[in-house]
Amino acid sequence: MGSSETQTGGLPGGARETPAGRPAPQDRRPPAGQPEAAPRHAAPEAAPAQAAPQPEAPDRWRYARHLDRLAVAGAAGAAGEAGAVADVLRDFDPVMAQSAVVTHLDRRAVRLPADAAFGDWARALRPVLEGHAFPARRLREWTLLKALTCGGSWSAAELTDASDWCQRTAVQSQVCDEALALLAASARTRRVRIAAARRLLRRAAPGRE
Repeated sequence: MGSSETQTGGLPGGARETPAGRPAPQDRRPPAGQPEAAPRHAAPEAAPAQAAPQPEAPDRWRYARHLDRLAVAGAAGAAGEAGAVADVLRDFDPVMAQSAVVTHLDRRAVRLPADAAFGDWARALRPVLEGHAFPARRLREWTLLKALTCGGSWSAAELTDASDWCQRTAVQSQVCDEALALLAASARTRRVRIAAARRLLRRAAPGRE
Protein backbone atom coordinates (compact mmCIF):
# COMPACT_ATOMS: atom_id res chain seq x y z
CA MET A 1 0.00 0.00 0.00
CA GLY A 2 1.69 3.17 -1.22
CA SER A 3 1.92 6.30 0.82
CA SER A 4 0.52 9.53 -0.57
CA GLU A 5 2.85 12.46 -1.33
CA THR A 6 0.60 14.63 0.78
CA GLN A 7 1.53 12.66 3.83
CA THR A 8 4.17 14.52 5.78
CA GLY A 9 6.98 12.51 7.12
CA GLY A 10 7.70 13.03 10.79
CA LEU A 11 11.10 13.72 12.20
CA PRO A 12 12.61 11.70 14.97
CA GLY A 13 11.09 12.51 18.35
CA GLY A 14 7.94 13.89 16.83
CA ALA A 15 9.46 17.28 15.94
CA ARG A 16 7.95 19.09 13.02
CA GLU A 17 9.97 19.96 9.99
CA THR A 18 10.57 23.65 9.46
CA PRO A 19 9.33 24.96 6.14
CA ALA A 20 12.03 25.87 3.69
CA GLY A 21 13.29 29.47 3.91
CA ARG A 22 12.27 30.02 7.58
CA PRO A 23 15.01 29.73 10.20
CA ALA A 24 14.44 27.18 12.87
CA PRO A 25 13.40 28.68 16.26
CA GLN A 26 16.27 28.73 18.68
CA ASP A 27 15.87 27.27 22.12
CA ARG A 28 16.83 30.11 24.51
CA ARG A 29 16.90 27.94 27.58
CA PRO A 30 20.38 27.58 29.08
CA PRO A 31 22.14 24.24 28.85
CA ALA A 32 21.42 21.77 31.60
CA GLY A 33 23.26 22.55 34.82
CA GLN A 34 23.54 26.32 34.21
CA PRO A 35 21.31 28.85 36.02
CA GLU A 36 18.98 31.00 34.05
CA ALA A 37 20.07 34.56 33.48
CA ALA A 38 18.45 37.15 35.71
CA PRO A 39 15.84 39.25 33.97
CA ARG A 40 16.95 42.66 32.87
CA HIS A 41 15.47 45.60 34.67
CA ALA A 42 15.21 49.16 33.50
CA ALA A 43 17.98 51.45 34.71
CA PRO A 44 16.94 53.41 37.79
CA GLU A 45 15.85 56.94 37.12
CA ALA A 46 18.28 59.63 38.15
CA ALA A 47 17.42 61.36 41.39
CA PRO A 48 15.87 64.78 40.84
CA ALA A 49 18.30 67.61 41.22
CA GLN A 50 18.03 69.46 44.51
CA ALA A 51 16.33 72.80 44.28
CA ALA A 52 18.58 75.82 44.49
CA PRO A 53 18.48 77.71 47.82
CA GLN A 54 15.57 80.10 47.91
CA PRO A 55 16.28 83.80 48.38
CA GLU A 56 15.46 85.46 51.66
CA ALA A 57 11.74 85.51 52.35
CA PRO A 58 10.14 88.76 51.18
CA ASP A 59 8.47 89.46 54.52
CA ARG A 60 11.85 89.48 56.26
CA TRP A 61 13.38 92.16 54.09
CA ARG A 62 10.13 94.13 54.15
CA TYR A 63 10.24 94.00 57.96
CA ALA A 64 13.80 95.35 57.97
CA ARG A 65 12.90 98.00 55.40
CA HIS A 66 9.93 99.12 57.52
CA LEU A 67 12.16 99.48 60.58
CA ASP A 68 14.69 101.55 58.63
CA ARG A 69 11.96 103.81 57.30
CA LEU A 70 10.41 104.28 60.74
CA ALA A 71 13.77 105.11 62.29
CA VAL A 72 14.39 107.82 59.71
CA ALA A 73 10.87 109.21 60.16
CA GLY A 74 11.24 109.20 63.94
CA ALA A 75 14.27 111.44 63.72
CA ALA A 76 12.34 113.92 61.56
CA GLY A 77 9.47 114.65 63.96
CA ALA A 78 6.30 113.17 65.39
CA ALA A 79 4.03 114.21 62.50
CA GLY A 80 6.17 112.55 59.85
CA GLU A 81 6.67 109.54 62.10
CA ALA A 82 2.91 109.11 62.48
CA GLY A 83 2.49 109.16 58.72
CA ALA A 84 5.21 106.54 58.28
CA VAL A 85 3.59 104.32 60.90
CA ALA A 86 0.26 104.59 59.09
CA ASP A 87 1.92 103.59 55.81
CA VAL A 88 3.60 100.54 57.38
CA LEU A 89 0.30 99.39 58.85
CA ARG A 90 -1.13 99.25 55.31
CA ASP A 91 1.22 96.39 54.43
CA PHE A 92 -0.66 93.36 53.11
CA ASP A 93 0.75 91.25 55.97
CA PRO A 94 -0.81 92.79 59.10
CA VAL A 95 1.03 90.53 61.57
CA MET A 96 4.43 91.49 60.22
CA ALA A 97 3.50 95.16 59.91
CA GLN A 98 2.24 95.41 63.50
CA SER A 99 5.33 93.60 64.76
CA ALA A 100 7.55 96.13 62.99
CA VAL A 101 5.60 99.03 64.47
CA VAL A 102 5.79 97.59 68.01
CA THR A 103 9.55 97.12 67.68
CA HIS A 104 9.81 100.74 66.60
CA LEU A 105 7.67 101.90 69.52
CA ASP A 106 9.91 100.03 71.97
CA ARG A 107 13.06 101.57 70.51
CA ARG A 108 11.66 105.08 70.54
CA ALA A 109 9.86 105.04 73.88
CA VAL A 110 12.79 103.75 75.89
CA ARG A 111 14.87 106.75 74.74
CA LEU A 112 12.21 109.40 75.28
CA PRO A 113 12.12 111.08 78.71
CA ALA A 114 8.85 110.91 80.57
CA ASP A 115 8.00 114.54 80.03
CA ALA A 116 6.17 116.64 77.48
CA ALA A 117 8.22 115.10 74.67
CA PHE A 118 6.86 111.64 75.36
CA GLY A 119 3.31 112.94 75.75
CA ASP A 120 3.44 114.79 72.43
CA TRP A 121 4.88 111.73 70.72
CA ALA A 122 2.22 109.41 72.14
CA ARG A 123 -0.61 111.77 71.19
CA ALA A 124 0.64 112.01 67.61
CA LEU A 125 0.79 108.24 67.20
CA ARG A 126 -2.39 107.28 69.04
CA PRO A 127 -4.84 108.08 66.19
CA VAL A 128 -2.97 106.06 63.55
CA LEU A 129 -2.83 103.02 65.86
CA GLU A 130 -6.59 102.82 66.31
CA GLY A 131 -7.92 99.51 65.03
CA HIS A 132 -4.53 97.80 65.47
CA ALA A 133 -4.76 96.09 68.85
CA PHE A 134 -1.14 95.04 69.36
CA PRO A 135 0.65 98.37 68.76
CA ALA A 136 -2.18 100.37 70.35
CA ARG A 137 -1.84 98.34 73.57
CA ARG A 138 1.94 98.71 73.53
CA LEU A 139 1.64 102.49 73.33
CA ARG A 140 -0.82 102.51 76.26
CA GLU A 141 1.54 100.36 78.31
CA TRP A 142 4.51 102.60 77.56
CA THR A 143 2.40 105.51 78.80
CA LEU A 144 1.70 103.54 81.99
CA LEU A 145 5.37 102.70 82.47
CA LYS A 146 6.37 106.34 82.12
CA ALA A 147 3.77 107.25 84.74
CA LEU A 148 5.07 104.55 87.12
CA THR A 149 8.66 105.73 86.85
CA CYS A 150 8.04 109.47 87.00
CA GLY A 151 5.19 109.89 89.44
CA GLY A 152 2.41 110.30 86.92
CA SER A 153 -1.17 109.20 87.45
CA TRP A 154 -1.97 105.52 87.14
CA SER A 155 -4.46 103.03 88.55
CA ALA A 156 -4.11 99.61 90.14
CA ALA A 157 -6.45 98.16 87.50
CA GLU A 158 -4.16 99.38 84.70
CA LEU A 159 -1.16 97.63 86.21
CA THR A 160 -2.85 94.36 87.17
CA ASP A 161 -4.53 94.14 83.76
CA ALA A 162 -1.32 94.90 81.90
CA SER A 163 0.43 92.30 79.76
CA ASP A 164 3.21 90.04 81.01
CA TRP A 165 5.65 92.18 79.03
CA CYS A 166 4.53 95.35 80.77
CA GLN A 167 4.67 93.82 84.25
CA ARG A 168 8.15 92.36 83.62
CA THR A 169 9.37 95.71 82.35
CA ALA A 170 7.87 97.52 85.34
CA VAL A 171 9.53 95.28 87.92
CA GLN A 172 12.89 95.90 86.22
CA SER A 173 12.38 99.68 86.18
CA GLN A 174 12.60 102.36 88.86
CA VAL A 175 8.91 102.26 89.72
CA CYS A 176 7.43 103.40 93.01
CA ASP A 177 7.07 101.13 96.05
CA GLU A 178 3.29 101.09 95.66
CA ALA A 179 3.62 99.61 92.17
CA LEU A 180 6.12 97.00 93.37
CA ALA A 181 3.84 95.98 96.23
CA LEU A 182 0.94 95.57 93.82
CA LEU A 183 3.04 93.44 91.47
CA ALA A 184 4.33 91.33 94.37
CA ALA A 185 0.74 90.52 95.28
CA SER A 186 -1.08 90.42 91.96
CA ALA A 187 1.28 90.04 89.00
CA ARG A 188 0.29 87.54 86.35
CA THR A 189 3.31 85.28 86.78
CA ARG A 190 5.07 83.87 89.82
CA ARG A 191 8.38 85.06 88.41
CA VAL A 192 7.28 88.71 88.44
CA ARG A 193 5.69 88.41 91.89
CA ILE A 194 8.94 87.05 93.34
CA ALA A 195 11.06 89.69 91.58
CA ALA A 196 8.84 92.49 92.87
CA ALA A 197 8.96 91.16 96.43
CA ARG A 198 12.75 90.92 96.33
CA ARG A 199 13.06 94.48 95.10
CA LEU A 200 10.88 95.68 97.96
CA LEU A 201 13.09 93.84 100.45
CA ARG A 202 16.23 95.37 98.98
CA ARG A 203 14.70 98.83 99.16
CA ALA A 204 13.82 98.27 102.80
CA ALA A 205 17.45 97.46 103.66
CA PRO A 206 19.51 100.68 103.99
CA GLY A 207 22.04 101.10 101.23
CA ARG A 208 20.87 98.01 99.32
CA GLU A 209 19.06 99.85 96.47
